[in-house]
Amino acid sequence: QEQLVESGGGLVQPGGSLRLSCVPSGDIFSFNVMGWYRQAPGKQRELVARITSGGSRNYADSVKGRFTISRDNAKNTVYLQMNSLKPEDTAVYYCNAIRMRLPDSYAYWGQGTQVTVSS
Repeated sequence: QEQLVESGGGLVQPGGSLRLSCVPSGDIFSFNVMGWYRQAPGKQRELVARITSGGSRNYADSVKGRFTISRDNAKNTVYLQMNSLKPEDTAVYYCNAIRMRLPDSYAYWGQGTQVTVSS
């Protein structure tokens, strides 16, 4: 069973920055897609950003221009750089990894890291 270990959450003031990290127990090359989701209290989990093994990126409209997802294959790590943070970014952020073995696909989740944006 794959494990994803997240770090980097915390409390930050509006306008501040944080960088989240996700390290999978397996080889990062073995995942077709890696991404970040978030879930705020009383809301559904939503996609924040994802990156494919080929380097294609997708972002939620609410974070475009502020957040950047990247992967460092040498460090076996996926990052989410979050700038210009807003109170509405407050949520638990989850790392997600998908491995495709057609016709099946396998999704893995981290335990989540809390991000709180407040003055």
